[in-house]
Amino acid sequence: MRLLIVGTLDGHISTAGKLALQSGAKVAHVDDVESAMNALRSGQGADLVMVEVNLDIQALCRSLETERIAVPVVACGIDPEPSAAADAIRAGAQEYIPLPPDAELIAAVLSAVAEETSTVVFRDPVMSNVLRLAEQFAPSDASVLITGESGTGKEVMARFLHSKSKRASEQFISVNCAAIPENLLESELFGHEKGAFTGAVTRRIGKFEEANGGTLLLDEITEMHPRLQAKLLRAIQEREIDRVGGGKPIKVDIRLIATSNRDLEEAVREGNFREDLYYRLNVVNVPLPPLRERPQDIAVLAEHFAAKYAEANALPALKLTAEAHAVLSRHHWRGNVRELENTMHRAVLLARDGIIDPNAIILTGQSLAPETGETGGAGAASEDGELPGDVKALVGRTVADVEKDLILDTLQHCLGNRTHAANILGISIRTLRNKLKLYSQDGAAVPLPGEQERAPA
Repeated sequence: MRLLIVGTLDGHISTAGKLALQSGAKVAHVDDVESAMNALRSGQGADLVMVEVNLDIQALCRSLETERIAVPVVACGIDPEPSAAADAIRAGAQEYIPLPPDAELIAAVLSAVAEETSTVVFRDPVMSNVLRLAEQFAPSDASVLITGESGTGKEVMARFLHSKSKRASEQFISVNCAAIPENLLESELFGHEKGAFTGAVTRRIGKFEEANGGTLLLDEITEMHPRLQAKLLRAIQEREIDRVGGGKPIKVDIRLIATSNRDLEEAVREGNFREDLYYRLNVVNVPLPPLRERPQDIAVLAEHFAAKYAEANALPALKLTAEAHAVLSRHHWRGNVRELENTMHRAVLLARDGIIDPNAIILTGQSLAPETGETGGAGAASEDGELPGDVKALVGRTVADVEKDLILDTLQHCLGNRTHAANILGISIRTLRNKLKLYSQDGAAVPLPGEQERAPA
């Protein structure tokens, strides 16, 4: 665990750093946001950034997003105004920690970050066999190719492999090849020198260098342009890279993991993926089964996500009824674990009296597996044909009207943060913004976006 602390606060943050060190974290300390960004650009890296609440958290989060540096931010301060903590959350901080720091709280935050990223939650024997195989070769430096449908947990598996490897104490760096434009991906992977191209105002260390000594994950590698595949192949073979605009090769020592939700052998046959690169990556293959093929995992994952989001929303523990479990077990889960997580996040927000029942479960797409022909989730009738009370209240309203209330209530819960709301609702940010525009034109009160999201739609 690498912790980057930003700010001073009369020594209280230093105390937090000492407590983090005692919990096994590697701690670095800078005084301001610009120094923090310079440290991250230089390849120092961090798994968590703890920043003084009085600093410009909005600028920090905006810079992290612009430069595609994925790291959670936690704000902290000494008895600030309540609005300061709320503003920090709106600006992009995931949590607020009061100072002076409490040793147990610091340890819990670090543990939560580490556990959330590398713990595989499962019960089904199918996943048990996959984990047993993964643990066997995790200690080696062999390249690993993790395959499976979107949402099956490929990055979680990659982090699990790293946590069980001899590089576990070093950094784990992830790059989503599908999310970065092709003209920027080369610089993202290999870095660039100052002046290498328009906009390169300073030297930037690439992900290969940042991961030196640790593990590099190339997520959705089939989305990489063939031109870059050739350069990647050389980096894997020679264990050296060239920065864009650089004059000499740089040695790197990494363990490489790649993921794909496509059939790589078919991509090779179609000429979209280099065959030699495929064999370099596919030393060990970990195929992750879809959620519908590991049915015993549905219940345990549902309980896990219910507890996670109840805690995140400062709610008491919630109980899933047998009827709710039945609805979940019958669904087809085309979006796999990611779809289940979004479903449970919605269910936590819609739960009443500490209970998650079928009324709180809104499923995406077809409610159940195609072969059943049933409908489930919110609105399922009882055996005697009687609709639940909460569903009776919806009768007579249009789907559009109910959807509007759900979207606006979720947005209000997220303090206006469009990105978070879209994730909870299971829709794209573009779809959400289009609907909000329509609601606003109709005169509805739409919560304002967080400061870091106030940009043209």
